[in-house]
Amino acid sequence: MFIEVCAYSLESCLTAQQAGANRVELCGSLSEGGTTPSAGLIKLARQHLSIQLFVMIRPRGGDFLYSATELDVMRADIAIAKSLGADGVVLGILNADGTIDEPHTREMIELAHPMPVAFHRAFDMARDPTEALEAVIRTGAIRILTSGQHPSAESGLAVLKQLAEQAAGRIEIMAGVGISGHNAGIFKGIGLDAVHLSGKSSLPSPMIYRRPNIQMASAVLGEYERIEASADAIKSVVNQITNQ
Repeated sequence: MFIEVCAYSLESCLTAQQAGANRVELCGSLSEGGTTPSAGLIKLARQHLSIQLFVMIRPRGGDFLYSATELDVMRADIAIAKSLGADGVVLGILNADGTIDEPHTREMIELAHPMPVAFHRAFDMARDPTEALEAVIRTGAIRILTSGQHPSAESGLAVLKQLAEQAAGRIEIMAGVGISGHNAGIFKGIGLDAVHLSGKSSLPSPMIYRRPNIQMASAVLGEYERIEASADAIKSVVNQITNQ
């Protein structure tokens, strides 16, 4: 079973690789749940990683119903990720009624070729997981990241098992959200192909001077807090997944 780590910095990419991850999903903007990372970050991650590198293609936070201009940005970002040597990209597009936007998703997959494309947790916002699985398979995506349409992969375990059975090897099913060394073992042996985690830890800013009552954005993180991957957290999952 593959182990994928979601990383928001070059430092976290290096930590993930050192800790035994098989693949990095590279993102920007932790506070928005992951958006397209900068070209500079993609370039340096590719230079330093020997493991697989998949790049998030998401023009903004929020829902997954995109405007014509946002789709144009996604097309451009796919081309950039390809030019910088990414192994693949990650995206997800929905219709307003909660179904998978198959035409646009298929178009993005054709544009990304020969890079493979994974469908991210937009899947968990679709109206019906059974219907959505078949739709994503039809688009040509190789993998779905999902919590089983539950707040965490652990609470969605039964749905994850059903999705793996329905997929029957036609597409990879990767479980994500809330996976740690405490529960990683429960995802073995139910037909999943991979698990996804951030293994994140909060680190204090090294800033000595700190101006109170001013914040640069209405972000989840404090102005003097940094989030990076923890080698120990990732290793604990690696140990649970790889030990027989």
